[in-house]
Amino acid sequence: MNEIETYIVDKAYSLEQTMKAIDGNSMGFALVCEGRRLFGIVTDGDIRRYLLTGGTLKETICNAVNKKPYFVHENERHLAAAIMAREAITVIPVVNDNHELVDIIFDRPNIRASKKKNINVPLVIMAGGKGTRLWPYTDILPKPLIPIDGITITEQIMNRFSEYGCNDAYIIVNYMKDFIKAYFNEKAVGQTVHFIEEEKFLGTGGGLKYIKGLINETFFMTNCDVLIDCDYAKILDFHKEHKNTITMICAKKNMVIPYGTVEIDDKQQILSLKEKPAIEYNINTGVYLIEPELLDLIPENESIHFPQLIELAMRNSQKAGTYIIDGEQWMDMGQMEELQQMKHKIEKF
Repeated sequence: MNEIETYIVDKAYSLEQTMKAIDGNSMGFALVCEGRRLFGIVTDGDIRRYLLTGGTLKETICNAVNKKPYFVHENERHLAAAIMAREAITVIPVVNDNHELVDIIFDRPNIRASKKKNINVPLVIMAGGKGTRLWPYTDILPKPLIPIDGITITEQIMNRFSEYGCNDAYIIVNYMKDFIKAYFNEKAVGQTVHFIEEEKFLGTGGGLKYIKGLINETFFMTNCDVLIDCDYAKILDFHKEHKNTITMICAKKNMVIPYGTVEIDDKQQILSLKEKPAIEYNINTGVYLIEPELLDLIPENESIHFPQLIELAMRNSQKAGTYIIDGEQWMDMGQMEELQQMKHKIEKF
């Protein structure tokens, strides 16, 4: 099957060659083979962790590969789903009696069609806050550099946007800014990184004023502590179709009230009873698509939060819309409990 070839690298490949192959298939992994014989599996996370231990890009991929991956034989395909669920993995190679690769089984049948569209719009990451909700971690390490599955949260964000050709990243920094800048100056990343320094804390929206004149096209903006696992190209198409100045990406959530509720009238007479009702609501994920004209509304050198900026845009007759995703597609590490949940989700992904 020719399609399999996009996931295969030879065991003689360097780490650098393998990273390019992984970027090409947009799935975050490669199957390492000797000829067609399965040698192991490697993810972009495996490579990054190996580089953090002092490895170099010119070394062979054999140094970073998992040489004992899960796999099934051709006559054991029916076992794949149970193995993936049990081990929280998303892919299993299929081999023949000679241990040669013959197919790949994914946990989602349509995963092969997930090649990302190149949208090539700028990415702005708001990374200037103190991260007080993650104290004491952020007393030592700035929130943008907190690792999730061996990779900083900022790089997790950048990697996902890089899959869509978003190769210019503008990072707005303040708290521990020298620490953050030094890290990325020493780290090879796939995008061009531009640092924008806040002179004082300007809230969740005020720092955008600094990019006026630097970005003159539609751009994504994201907080530095969230990830969304969805099709960014579709969000951009939606934003353009509706001619929005701002499109807020919202996650649909359901909350079950653990009590029976009572609706009453103005005389306190019972109108209806509901046992443990479910409430559906939309949460602001902290990810937006923005048109550059919004920047004209931001006050100079004043603190303003982004919800206030949206209200200001609406008062100026600019369109503010939402793009709704499923709650499971949103990962947040803003608080300690959410941080642990994000780690678990990324490990499964």
